[in-house]
Amino acid sequence: MKFFARVPKINFMAQRKVGLTASTILTIAAIVLVAVRGLNFGIDFTGGVLVEVGFPKTVELDTVRKDLGDAGYDKAVVQYFGASSVVLIRLPPAGKETTAQVSTQIIDALHASNDNITLRRIDFVGPEIGDELFSKGGLALLFAFMGIAAYIMFRFQWKFSIGAIAALVHDALMVLGFLSVFQVEFDVTTLAAILALIGYSNNETIVIFDRIRENLIGERRADVLDVVNLSVNQTLLRSVITHMTTLLVLTALLTLGGSTVHSFSVALIVGVIVATYSSIYVSTNIAVALGISREDMLPPKEKEIDELP
Repeated sequence: MKFFARVPKINFMAQRKVGLTASTILTIAAIVLVAVRGLNFGIDFTGGVLVEVGFPKTVELDTVRKDLGDAGYDKAVVQYFGASSVVLIRLPPAGKETTAQVSTQIIDALHASNDNITLRRIDFVGPEIGDELFSKGGLALLFAFMGIAAYIMFRFQWKFSIGAIAALVHDALMVLGFLSVFQVEFDVTTLAAILALIGYSNNETIVIFDRIRENLIGERRADVLDVVNLSVNQTLLRSVITHMTTLLVLTALLTLGGSTVHSFSVALIVGVIVATYSSIYVSTNIAVALGISREDMLPPKEKEIDELP
């Protein structure tokens, strides 16, 4: 436990210009990748077919995926729906195929006639729903950024607010760039992962900001860069433990959770890694570049009121 009580003495701010330059280049590269290569949107955004199938007993999802894959439905998304004997299958857009044709193909693929499998419902989801979902997801991100910016500005200072929002935008773009490079499916769970990442990354930033504020007020004669380095080092071991435990859970989800949470796990793993350095070399770095000082942290002086004669 004595090891965790020690405060490291790493000079993070010595590489602040290199870190900020690298982050800027990577952010621009991510924007270009998303604009040129695009994202691999899932059925939630592109539309498709929803099929609910009932089994007489508990069924393994891997078995259902294998049967569908053998029938040519390699991109089918399979998950339990309320019970382990009810499976919801999401398929890409059916093209010119009718509901009857798709249902017949699914029944044949799952060998329903031999295993007493029942087709409970089949619905076609148009791309309009995906467009609405995408627009509402974008609005959710925008409102989240606005709320976080207002909170940090009132609790700390507007220079911290700009740094925090820059870090959050940076983290989200890094994840989108990674998903674009490796064409990881972007579905509702991926969008949820990005929203969760915003809260996670902002929490890391707030912890460092809070320590910087305390040290700026307490260390009156210290240089700002020295105070920032001290603050980051004081929170470093806490951040390492938090990141490691989070990555362990996400790795378990990635390896054991199946395809349903695959995109969610990948997006958050990348996001946690990116947030590790963005809280130092983006949010804190920008606040330093904007000239944060001890005077910014002090409460405003109350004006003296002359006594009435």
